Amino acid sequence: MKFTNFLIILCIFLSLYYWGSTENLAFSEYALFHGAFYTLLTGLFVHANLIHLSGNMIFLYVFGNSLEDEVGAFNTALVFFTGGILSFIVSIPFYPGANMLGASAAIFSVMAALLLVRHPGYSFQFLSPIGPLALLYFIFNIMAVKNATGGNVAYFSHIFGFIIGMFFGAKWNQKWKESLFLTFTLLIVYFIVYIYLSKWI
Repeated sequence: MKFTNFLIILCIFLSLYYWGSTENLAFSEYALFHGAFYTLLTGLFVHANLIHLSGNMIFLYVFGNSLEDEVGAFNTALVFFTGGILSFIVSIPFYPGANMLGASAAIFSVMAALLLVRHPGYSFQFLSPIGPLALLYFIFNIMAVKNATGGNVAYFSHIFGFIIGMFFGAKWNQKWKESLFLTFTLLIVYFIVYIYLSKWI
């Protein structure tokens, strides 16, 4: 079994347990400073509800398996856990007293690493919409922070996770700048094609 798929199974089982339990497995500033260090891990796997879980697992399946094909299980685990745990900790000043849960920030780290680790070239793998989609979601989170969009979504955590993942991707691909530029160009091309096709639909 691939490591990414194991993570998905773990997220599903721990979330189901969390929904039926009174135990607080979410990460928080209070938990960290009162010795509940395990929440740095459990907080990554438990999710608020079925929609939260389903959305994250779809993205983890697509981006996680793609990254694992590129850099292997160990490096994928390194990105996932480093991005997720550090994002929790760095986000404390932005969400004081709040419970933080879900694999979103860790998945953003995986997305960013995959974005930069893909070697540029005229291949289906590079021309696939995975890279542009990662960029699009990062831009969306930047705009959400700029527009002070709140709610229960930790946009700052997503941004931190993405930035952390970029360090890994840049380390594993010496041509990461070229990959980023070409992916950004692909995003613009896909957007133009979408606008053009929407006029005919």
